[in-house]
Amino acid sequence: MHLLAKTFRNIGLIGRPGKNSVGETLSLIYDHLISLGLHPIFDNETAKLVPYDNVQTVTRALLGEVADMVIVVGGDGSLLQAARSLVKYNIPVLGVNRGRLGFLTDINPAEVLSKLDQVLQGEFQLDRRFLLELEVRNNNQVIYDAIALNDIVLHSGKSVHMIDFELNIDGQYVYRQHSDGLIVSTPTGSTAYALSGGGPILHPSMDAIALVPMHPHTLSSRPIVVGGNSEIKIQIRENRVMPMVSADGQHSISLNVGDSLHIRKHPFKLALLHPPGYDFYMACRTKLGWNQDFDSFQQQD
Repeated sequence: MHLLAKTFRNIGLIGRPGKNSVGETLSLIYDHLISLGLHPIFDNETAKLVPYDNVQTVTRALLGEVADMVIVVGGDGSLLQAARSLVKYNIPVLGVNRGRLGFLTDINPAEVLSKLDQVLQGEFQLDRRFLLELEVRNNNQVIYDAIALNDIVLHSGKSVHMIDFELNIDGQYVYRQHSDGLIVSTPTGSTAYALSGGGPILHPSMDAIALVPMHPHTLSSRPIVVGGNSEIKIQIRENRVMPMVSADGQHSISLNVGDSLHIRKHPFKLALLHPPGYDFYMACRTKLGWNQDFDSFQQQD
């Protein structure tokens, strides 16, 4: 353990605010790291969740510079948020689930210390996930940019009107569509919003991007899966109401006629750690209830 403890000596801690259980788990992890002689570091907001004085804190933006590994306690949304600030530092991230589904934050809180010890001893799976980057351009000028681990979503906001846009992939015209919008998803995001829109589940190891129409006007419009290095361009046409775009469900910005969305793979990948025994298909069975009816039938027998 001591050799790996040197590798993972400075451990960043990020937690979702507003839940008492998150503070309890963070305190448990903090005490354990101290007992191992390691050096936990909180981001400023997370430090408010634990009942300790004189803990070391840094801003979220700087945590990636000083930590060897970051533990995120919360739901998948908490990890998405952390990923966007940490990805450029190429430091591994470990997720402890205090949310609902937990596809990314896959450690059960009841097992957190035993799983953490395994990771510190070098027993883990390293899973590199790519992100998407978005540029909104007008007259070839970038007016907005963002990155997303899950998806970039063109949508109609609170309006009930369909929106009109054109899709191009790698410089080739694909279609003009009237729909409620379009979800551009990574494999990571394929089990999130894209799944509820009827998109395919992509294994995290795939180098692919899914484009999922949202309630298209034509029944023949179906999800498209393209290569991970594809350049995607969406051109906004004249609409009764101006559409919006968001990255990972964050703040949406309004778009104007003539604006274009340019989406491609982000140059940095998120280094996600899983304890031994992680299985993507088992996660799907558990989180999506694939075997629910069959398991109930077996229990009745």
